[in-house]
Amino acid sequence: MQIQDLPYSDPGVPDARSGPRLLWWLGRNQLGGQCRALLWGVLHFVSVCALPFCIGVAVQAAVDRSAARLVLTGGLMLLCGTAIALGDTFLHRAAVTNWITAAARLQQLLGRKAAHLGSALTRRVAAGEVVTVSTGDVEKIGWFVEAVSRFTAAALTVVVVCVALVVYQPALGLVVAVGMPVVALAALPLLPRATSRADVQREKAGRATELASDTVAGLRVLRGIGGEELFLDRYRRASQEVRHAAVRSARMWSVISALQVLLPGLLLIVVVLRGVQLAREGRITVGELVTVYSAVMIVNYPLRHFVEIAMAYSFSRPSAQRAARVLSLERPTDTGGSRATGIPEGDLSDPATGLLAPSPGFTAVVCGDPDMAGRLADRLGGHPAEPGPSVLLGGVPLDELPLDHARTAVLVQDKDPVLLSGTLRELLDVPASGAVRAEDALAAAQCADVLDALVQGSLDASDPMDAQITERGRSLSGGQRQRLALARSLVADPEVLVLDEPTSAVDSHTEARIADGLRRFRSGRTTVVLTSSPLLLDRADGVVFLHDGQVAATGTHRELIRTDPRYRAVVTRETDDEQREAAARGTTAPPSSRERPGLTDGAALLGALEPLEEIEESA
Repeated sequence: MQIQDLPYSDPGVPDARSGPRLLWWLGRNQLGGQCRALLWGVLHFVSVCALPFCIGVAVQAAVDRSAARLVLTGGLMLLCGTAIALGDTFLHRAAVTNWITAAARLQQLLGRKAAHLGSALTRRVAAGEVVTVSTGDVEKIGWFVEAVSRFTAAALTVVVVCVALVVYQPALGLVVAVGMPVVALAALPLLPRATSRADVQREKAGRATELASDTVAGLRVLRGIGGEELFLDRYRRASQEVRHAAVRSARMWSVISALQVLLPGLLLIVVVLRGVQLAREGRITVGELVTVYSAVMIVNYPLRHFVEIAMAYSFSRPSAQRAARVLSLERPTDTGGSRATGIPEGDLSDPATGLLAPSPGFTAVVCGDPDMAGRLADRLGGHPAEPGPSVLLGGVPLDELPLDHARTAVLVQDKDPVLLSGTLRELLDVPASGAVRAEDALAAAQCADVLDALVQGSLDASDPMDAQITERGRSLSGGQRQRLALARSLVADPEVLVLDEPTSAVDSHTEARIADGLRRFRSGRTTVVLTSSPLLLDRADGVVFLHDGQVAATGTHRELIRTDPRYRAVVTRETDDEQREAAARGTTAPPSSRERPGLTDGAALLGALEPLEEIEESA
């Protein structure tokens, strides 16, 4: 795999049982790139370490006044220099390729897992941790994967040098062969402590990143309650903990690095002392002494990779553990697509609650528990938070459909929809049936003022479709974001559209127009709206009231508000005292209907909304 061939057509199925297993799996899947880097690394390191032999031969040739050997040695040095340049160039190329392709493979796996899990991902893993894994962690993991081949080449080179010195000059070569493993492995006892300190640093850095991500995401709310300084102090303390942990980790690595300088220096002193003694005794020549001395100095270059691989592993291991934890997550239900069928059509039903949404039709669902509404919306879209019976569409379980078919059939708009940065045209460029124009969807969602605001906020865009939307639509109000998200959902034109409180942040007049437009625009399709808004409920074909997770009543809004006190309490926010007062009067109707004779109970509730002036949308 080359960089220009990215992305992978199939990144594979990772071994996510643990961090080390994930690292091993990544390395094994890049065996070709690892072998190329190993071969080029061996060529580079061996050529570098061959220079001392050439220098020793040249010195001895000068001592012996042999011009032929001097010329031959010059040719060998030229050959070594060429091999060094060639090996270093292609080693770097292979190493960078291994690094990028490993990181890209992991990013594809994480992206595929996020798409597979959907909304269940952020319920099980903090959003900040997901960001950390998909950015900084993949770089550290890629670093270790590519460093393995360079370390292996360096280790082989050290072995080759030791064997060559023993053969070339046994008296000094044995000293080097005995001392070199000590130099290479002296840092091993310190690695567990260094690794543990690095783990603590990574853990604290991850928590600080999560805190920063969550704080930025909730900045508007924090400003509203005056909590900026509180969270700033929290992040300041977290960042100071990261700094202290980083200093403690750096101290340990500095000790290891110092050992890598001190021990080779001591070995060099021993070699020089022993070599001078042997030279005085006439047992070695000056050229042989220079050769062994230079070899010991040069071999420090490949020895540095022993420290690098230890650092790479210590930093990548916790990163790989976090990545493996995300990649090991599974959906509560399987959507592997065991049923070979197209996109089904028909009624949407939920066996867990008894909900039935006829097709076509506009069904409103009222839940006394807002959290229950969110869980129900996820389950209706095939994203259940916990195992249970599958939702049926036209009698076909969503769990048995391929994931892309299930999501094409049922689209869920969350209570707090996310707008990605880019132009409005890009925002509305979503997989769709093609039957709905973006302009019509924007009009149905009452986005005229939103388009004006986008044009005013963009200096170089006269067409609203080319206006830029900031990250998560932060420059827009809550109601404006809701309406743009609703327009995006309408453009998709799914067979079943599930909306969770789509108008909770808009004023009553706009909400009434949206309700009329939504009913008209989705004619012939199935629409399920989870809401407690009387304006939306009154325009629904049918209303389903859920109590304690089960269907408690069905009917129209006006029927239920007149006959079911529990439903009326949820919709009108009626308190227990008001319910008891109504019971004492011998009626279940709200007081407003008694104060306005001639109106039905439902009409009284709606009439009370008519004189309301338009209020500012909530932020």
